[in-house]
Amino acid sequence: MGSFEVRAEAGSVVDVFSRDTAPVLTVEAGDVVTVESLDSSGFLRRHEVPGEQQPVMFAERRGHCLTGPIAVRGAKPGMVLAVHFEELTPVEWGWTATAGKDDWLMRRLRVDDAERTWLLWELDGRTGTDQHGHTVRLAPFLGVVGMPPEEPGEHSTIPPRPEGGGNIDCRELVAGSTLYLPVTVPDAMLLLGDGHARQGDGEVGGTAIECGMTTRVRLDLVVDRPVPGIHAETPSGLVTFGFDADLNEATATALSAMVDWLQIEQALDRGAALALASATVDMRITQIANQTWGVHAVLPTGVLG
Repeated sequence: MGSFEVRAEAGSVVDVFSRDTAPVLTVEAGDVVTVESLDSSGFLRRHEVPGEQQPVMFAERRGHCLTGPIAVRGAKPGMVLAVHFEELTPVEWGWTATAGKDDWLMRRLRVDDAERTWLLWELDGRTGTDQHGHTVRLAPFLGVVGMPPEEPGEHSTIPPRPEGGGNIDCRELVAGSTLYLPVTVPDAMLLLGDGHARQGDGEVGGTAIECGMTTRVRLDLVVDRPVPGIHAETPSGLVTFGFDADLNEATATALSAMVDWLQIEQALDRGAALALASATVDMRITQIANQTWGVHAVLPTGVLG
């Protein structure tokens, strides 16, 4: 098993998904990679005051500032890439910004014509404190983990995709989690970034505590998983996902995959699996900020004796 490192620097970061981007690193299945990522905007220096416009990696940024791609030798469509999150370490500062954006949600919340509002967070590895004195416990994860679509050309990093992942924004994917992503292109071409020191379900204001992150992952290839689509094993439980422009479809996709999992793991017929899910499974809104609804179903750890 090899161990590698990728820094967040010019030549190893991108702001779009594309199968045609040359990999910055090629690894074997089972290798460990430590990946440095900037915050989603790619700020090159920390903010000293909330909302300060420091230099950024991309002068005309098209999407999230992501590190990679990392190629996994032998990965092919039909396989599943297992991303084992071994350690996630935020940098010492982060930011949250909301309002100042004209979309349906900001209009509904009556902040579409308000000035953009910023929180500046000091992060000590365990807690974060903003300029108003609010302190929260950190639970770091990466918002974007994914592979490019199989279609050629450049693709936005903003919407999550049922194939290959991307901007999933699920706060359950902390250290100790494994995210399973159906492989979309040869060699996987994985991108990582959009570090979040903490986020609530929904990412309701459009950003979390955005921060740079150092992430250690182990990358494996598997061919036999109990459920289709994107799913995860996390410290808090088993997680299945649905992504769609229609909230009902996203919900049904996430729940159907969890019922599949219960059928297999508990040796039940489908009706019994759904009944068990009704007593044990939590349905959560993953995010509402990324043009596509995200929903995840959670079977909590220890709920079944």
